[in-house]
Amino acid sequence: MKAKLIFQPVSHSWVALHPQPKGVIQFIGGAFFGTFFPMQFYRYLLQYLFSDRYTIIILPFNFTFNHYVEAGFLIREQYEITPELVRMAKFAGYDYQIYLNDQNFSWIGHSIGCKYIALLEGFSALPREHDQLESFIRGIVNKTSNSSDKEKNERKIQSIVKDLETLINDLKQKRQQATQLIKYYLGQEQDTYLDTIADPNINRTFFKSLFIKGQPSILLAPVNSGTDSAIPKVLANIIDSLGWGVKPSSQETYAFIQAANLFNLLGLIRFKSDKLAKSTCDWFMNTLKKPPTDFQNNLVGGHLKPLGKQIGNDVINFPDSLPIIESTQRRSAELEIYVVKLLKALEQER
Repeated sequence: MKAKLIFQPVSHSWVALHPQPKGVIQFIGGAFFGTFFPMQFYRYLLQYLFSDRYTIIILPFNFTFNHYVEAGFLIREQYEITPELVRMAKFAGYDYQIYLNDQNFSWIGHSIGCKYIALLEGFSALPREHDQLESFIRGIVNKTSNSSDKEKNERKIQSIVKDLETLINDLKQKRQQATQLIKYYLGQEQDTYLDTIADPNINRTFFKSLFIKGQPSILLAPVNSGTDSAIPKVLANIIDSLGWGVKPSSQETYAFIQAANLFNLLGLIRFKSDKLAKSTCDWFMNTLKKPPTDFQNNLVGGHLKPLGKQIGNDVINFPDSLPIIESTQRRSAELEIYVVKLLKALEQER
């Protein structure tokens, strides 16, 4: 019997639990679509992934200019949700072994949702010592700042460092709490799980990375947005000059990604008529020179191609991805098949 895609609220997110999962996909959608009813706007894509035996977690995000803070909220969700996956699966009689290793978790983002995934990947490279972290952030701010006001830049550096240190310390506590909860839900079965890890050099824990290192990610039409993508450019310039704009800015985000020097399990899918994501995709391919061409696809459609809902044997697309109505077979051949192939290729690279 085919498993049904049914989302349940867990913490601040939505979870579709697969009876026999081979992995977990954490999905972050675009502005508006990723916040309001993403399980409907991205229904066909999510259904296709679920049918390929992935448990799906949708992580909605709030509209905010502080993307550092919002990215922190999203990674905190992973520690809130993972123990619940184990509990819910055991209660339902589903297979739960896949949830006992965070290396079985992957990320898929669309549009601005990709920026949050990129930040979380970059966070994986953050130094833990205060002086080293401060030096890391200072290098990014000094490289990208348009201000000659050293005092202003220093305040900005200290503010970012403070936020990141708070996040790191908070995640350490949440990881410990999540680990204890998982052990509680497993009961005596935790000893069976740990006994399967024969190599003493392997970290005998459910969470291998504080952030998302080692977890594959696929960016669908990524947009590295700044303040001017949310409000008119004239007003955005004023907001940025006052220090109230998007944090990190587009240039700071690019510098952060380069300084992190990770992104080795990255897949990129762009669309031929998508102008909104073009500059971000070009930067990844031409400046960062990642991912390798084997992990890139340039597909038919516009920026909103990942959205769509099945009605009968057809999928209703958004107007920027003509045709508006197409068969499920054609739609899958133009996007979902590529997503699944790319995800499997990335999983094999781990």
